[in-house]
Amino acid sequence: MKNRVLACLAATLGLIGAAQAQVATGTYTVEGTNLDGSAYGGTATIELSSDTTCHIHWSTGTESDGICMLYDNAFAAGYVFETGAVGLVVYQVMDDGTLEGAWTIDGQSGSGTERLIPQ
Repeated sequence: MKNRVLACLAATLGLIGAAQAQVATGTYTVEGTNLDGSAYGGTATIELSSDTTCHIHWSTGTESDGICMLYDNAFAAGYVFETGAVGLVVYQVMDDGTLEGAWTIDGQSGSGTERLIPQ
C-alpha cells in the first residue's frame, strides 16, 4: 500500500516536469492541525537526496519519514508514520521560505494543515 501511494506521488510529480529550483534544506519549526482540528507542533528536517528529490523527517510527537520534491512554488511529500500509515502533504512555498500546506492520511477522512517555518 505505501509503495503504491509513493509510486502515485512520484508519477504525479513526474508529469509536472523537472524541478525548477533547489529544495530548501535544513530544520523547520512545525505548526499544524490534526484531522480533528487539534493543534500540534515539532520539527521537520529536509535533506537533499538528488538534484530533484529530498528526504523529510517529522518529529511531532510521532515520527514519520518521507520523500519530497520541489517544483516551482509547490513542495510535496509522501510519508510513512512509524505505525505504517501512509500520508501525503502538499505545500505552497512562500516568499520568506515558509511552507504552508494541507495533508491527509490514506483511508482517513478530512485533511489537516501544516506550516513549516525555517529555523
